[in-house]
Amino acid sequence: MADSTVENDTENRPHFPARAVVTAGMPYGNKGLHFGHIGGVFVPADFFARFLRDRIGADNVLFVSGTDCYGSPIMEGYRKKVADEGFEGTIEDYVRANHDRQKAALDAYDISLDLYAGSGLEPAKPFHAALSDEWIRRLHEQGVLVRRSTLQFYDTKAQTFLNGRQVQGRCPVRGCKSEKAYADECDLGHQFDPEELIAPVSQLTGTTPELRPVDNWYFDLPAYQRFLEGLMDEWDTDPQVRDIVTKTVRESLVAPVIYVKCEARADFDAVAGRLPSHTVREAEGNQTSFSVEFADWSARDAAREVLEDAGVRFRTGKCLLPFRITGNIDWGVPAPDLEGSDGLTVWCWPESLWAPISFVQCALAEDAKRDEPRQAAAHGDWHDWWCADDSQVFQFIGQDNIYFYCVVQPAMWEAMGWDLKQTTPVANYHILFMNKKASSSGAIKPPMAMDLLDHYTADQLRCHWLSLGLDSKAVSFAPKPYDTSVSHKDKATGEDVLVRDDPRVVDPALKESAFLTNIFNRLARSCLYGAANVCDGHLPSRAPSAEAVSACREATLAYERTVAGLDFHNALAGVEDFARAANKRWDAASKAAKGDDDAYAAALADAFAALRTVTLLMHPAVPDGCEAVCSHMGFAATDFFSWDHALETPDELARSLGETGPHAIVPLPPRFDFFERHESQGR
Repeated sequence: MADSTVENDTENRPHFPARAVVTAGMPYGNKGLHFGHIGGVFVPADFFARFLRDRIGADNVLFVSGTDCYGSPIMEGYRKKVADEGFEGTIEDYVRANHDRQKAALDAYDISLDLYAGSGLEPAKPFHAALSDEWIRRLHEQGVLVRRSTLQFYDTKAQTFLNGRQVQGRCPVRGCKSEKAYADECDLGHQFDPEELIAPVSQLTGTTPELRPVDNWYFDLPAYQRFLEGLMDEWDTDPQVRDIVTKTVRESLVAPVIYVKCEARADFDAVAGRLPSHTVREAEGNQTSFSVEFADWSARDAAREVLEDAGVRFRTGKCLLPFRITGNIDWGVPAPDLEGSDGLTVWCWPESLWAPISFVQCALAEDAKRDEPRQAAAHGDWHDWWCADDSQVFQFIGQDNIYFYCVVQPAMWEAMGWDLKQTTPVANYHILFMNKKASSSGAIKPPMAMDLLDHYTADQLRCHWLSLGLDSKAVSFAPKPYDTSVSHKDKATGEDVLVRDDPRVVDPALKESAFLTNIFNRLARSCLYGAANVCDGHLPSRAPSAEAVSACREATLAYERTVAGLDFHNALAGVEDFARAANKRWDAASKAAKGDDDAYAAALADAFAALRTVTLLMHPAVPDGCEAVCSHMGFAATDFFSWDHALETPDELARSLGETGPHAIVPLPPRFDFFERHESQGR
């Protein structure tokens, strides 16, 4: 469906691809979904996928994600489940149960995935295994894989190698204060070599593990620094790529540096002659460390060994490092045997980067089984979704994952030589909880997504999360039922009254739902009850005023531009402003028309035009209520929400569909609500 199919009498309409893949970051298979997964990633992704289905046609959109089934977090979660809870199933049983919990939460929030798969579960498992094998062989053929002997932690008490999550310490990257760093990455996404981890502790025995050499395959990521610099220049001018992406990526596109405390300068100078060629940059101002810059990462690694042997303490800075492709744990996708390196598995991070491709392969195969190929035979080939010039892939991620999806993935895409198009990363800032970062593995536990539905409807939370503006800053989610801060002291008892128990405190999570339950509901009921009373159950026979039509057109085109720029909170704010203005016009016109059916019908015509626009534009955010409005307006959803008809008023839409007489509406029951409050909130 090309842009020309929508009435195009205005300039500067945004361009949309002929086909689009939308992905959402994959949750680990060791837990259910907390509010950050849903509100920070899946709801924005679902909003955009639904908009694209309306805009370019449902057959031209694939929305996929799935459970990240493999890797050390899952192994460690399974080990604890068996040891602490007596779980008797297999690790695959454990992952399947968590996958099913995740899918139930996504369904409860009306996340409209075409496929929510599991990288290690049927039906996606064979697709993912085959693609992983082909992918690694291709990288090897391209000459961009290097076999390296590196050090892995070994627990001498348990007599076993430790997977990444079975070791914890402090992050060694300068400026990072994470106390939850694992074998080669911290919980903030910084990458480092295992020997750099500060104060490592085995999570199996509580002892200090030792490092032993193992062989693995690494992707030559540093070779793509210039490519990434050029890509960042392109992304700087791309309105769909957020500033946080290029800012974060450029933090890694710097020369390899070691930082040494000024107080250790004499010790450094004593061994400086044994270091590879380097440049010392003196501390400036209040800096307590000087820096030592090297030509490449291997020179810096050689310098680290010299400094460690000499007992000189240091920290490293960010830079591009070879990216590990294979690992040595049992629970992983089998890696191909390359040059005799058999028995390896694929590290979970690289295979999660190409998992959306295997999920698309699986989704297309499932369509074919149901005899539902997407629009044309060509769409059955995954290349038409990931490689074609008229396709685009939008990957919704959290800011912690920018390094993987916006540094490693683009370089790997380029290295493959498959004409893979660079994806559009849609990175959101952290969604905080009570103004603090929450993590299921941290001290502050976030509420689980399903538990929130004991206090709110899914529509209320969807609208609230979309309104937070996570595209531009980290924002706190502060649901009143979970707020245990003190509001005031009770005058009678002197006891603390918590915010959650104070009826005078407004719940910030309900701000946006007032628009749904009041403004939107009222506009819809006014139109439908009014037409039943004055227009004999039909749309008004007269056309809406030129002023009303112009306002609808302007709101629709502004929304289209804003959503195309991936600015969802401002798009919805614009719809709310439009709806409030339409309600005010209706109030004034309907009151002035008392006793005058013709004037009342004219006011209704304007109100119906506004209702049609609000319903179309709110559809990606709150689909069920909008589809109920559409049904009572007497239209099929495929016609009503198609942007082929986006600039048409209800009467124009009816004529476009071939109707010649008055268009009948479906009677609305008394006191009907399209959008309801949660039962805990009263009426």
